Amino acid sequence: MSDTPTSDEGRRFDRKKFIGMSAAAAATPMVAGAVARRASAAPAAQLEEATIAQLQAEMTTGGLTAHALVQMYLTRIDAIDRRGGLNSMLELNPDAQSIAKELDAERKAGRVRGPLHGIPITLKGNIDTGDKMQTTAGSLALVGAPAAQDATVAKKLRDAGAIILGKTNLSEWANFRSFHSSSGWSGQGRQTNNPYVLDRNPCGSSSGSAAAVSANLCAAGLGTETDGSIVCPANANGTVGIKPTVGLTSRAGVVPISHTQDTVGPHARTVADAAAILTAIVSRTADPRDSATAGSPTGGARPTVPANYTQFVDPNGLRGARIGALHGPVLTGYSEETDGVYAEALQAMRAAGATVVDVELPHLDEILASSAEIIVLVFEFKRDLNAYLATRTGVPIRTLADAIAFNNAHADTELKWFGQELFELAEADPFAADYAAALVEDRSLGTRAIDEGLALMGGLDALVAPTDGPCWTTDLVNGDLFLGASSFPCAMAGYPIINVPAGNAFGLPLGISFMASAFSEPKLIKLASGFEAAKKGRLVPQFLTSLPKDVPARRGSSKSKGLPSRKLPAVSHL
Repeated sequence: MSDTPTSDEGRRFDRKKFIGMSAAAAATPMVAGAVARRASAAPAAQLEEATIAQLQAEMTTGGLTAHALVQMYLTRIDAIDRRGGLNSMLELNPDAQSIAKELDAERKAGRVRGPLHGIPITLKGNIDTGDKMQTTAGSLALVGAPAAQDATVAKKLRDAGAIILGKTNLSEWANFRSFHSSSGWSGQGRQTNNPYVLDRNPCGSSSGSAAAVSANLCAAGLGTETDGSIVCPANANGTVGIKPTVGLTSRAGVVPISHTQDTVGPHARTVADAAAILTAIVSRTADPRDSATAGSPTGGARPTVPANYTQFVDPNGLRGARIGALHGPVLTGYSEETDGVYAEALQAMRAAGATVVDVELPHLDEILASSAEIIVLVFEFKRDLNAYLATRTGVPIRTLADAIAFNNAHADTELKWFGQELFELAEADPFAADYAAALVEDRSLGTRAIDEGLALMGGLDALVAPTDGPCWTTDLVNGDLFLGASSFPCAMAGYPIINVPAGNAFGLPLGISFMASAFSEPKLIKLASGFEAAKKGRLVPQFLTSLPKDVPARRGSSKSKGLPSRKLPAVSHL
């Protein structure tokens, strides 16, 4: 495969100025040279940081075709992902180029479906596609016949004119197999790496989605989240990640963990691009395959879903806003670098016209002492997974018990680095008597924490916190090193949360998360885009093999002992 398309439209597009790296080059002197070198060395360098709107504009004027665009992304995938060691892709869509040609023909005939017409998008490997691609959740136990039909979100993307370029790697079974896993590892895809420093972890479970988007291997991607699995990879890979309100996007055709907390949302390099993807995948009417799309996680009325979320993108979106800056155990104080970037982010918000007040999250101690969330997830996983597996034919397993047996029979590949304690716990079904009360407690603690937090100081537009710490060195033997998190209150409540790049520590991305109540995506997009414009925190990946040895010395350590003890292992990054 050649590095660039040979078509005229590809050559015309090569001359366009799409490399927007000034903010990244200025972000840290240590990596600025590396950024420039990687951008110039990578094939199809004109795709670096190109937005959906820019790509669409080029196709509208005739300077680019969808077919040429797919070819360029495939060239980058071959060089950066396959040969370069990123390993974010599980497989490529063998029909992507023919689909692109069909969409080009539609455009030529005067039919343009919308802003995503001809735009290549990747899907996390637990999202069904009724085509030639597999849907495995990263497990060899689901390798076989493809799914019978598209997931609802996949169909919506196709209807909007997007090209499903391929499936991305993930933490196997969305990180719900072992308490000691390495995020980004799956039996099918092996270990996904971080595009900034390849020996660093991409966080999970939507690891490949965020890594591929950050590396400019696609225009945007879809991930899934139960608790942290969109926003943590967004933090670690320097992307915007929107975890929507539970039920705003359908989970039909998605390998599940929990119908109470699962949701599907976008990874993108800008808030506007993430908003464009969200516009395409939301369920504006009830999906008969997912009852959550008919209601609200609070049990109240479902509001009218906006026709277009990009209308809320506003570079001045922080002006006049009232923001509650969260502080406290697990949220802050676990990393000096994270706290420093957070302080700079809060100052940038103030400079952009926001009123920022320091607050503590209500009910935090209760949440950290509660086992309700893990009880809910363990109880629902067995039932929800078995229901999903009943829709699949031509694969080796039909139940969770079958998956456990498959892993034991293929321990040399599936259980080489960590076990399946969560699988075995869910199959044992120890929480049947506790589930009903835990479900009430899980949802109540999350909603009260966010809602009461928003009511502090006379009323706040949103709460904000660091998303996670800097990504750790991948360790397949000992597993992940999580120091803190902020996703869990919104996960428990079913509320939305958006990560936005805020800065970096030694060239490793760090983000902050905006959060608010159910169906507050319009407000959060406005605030997040305002912060994005004010801080310009995204750094272009350098694909370094390891951190340079001459990084500045630490100024001391404020690392805590990690997540506080619970009755059961902490739930995060699922």
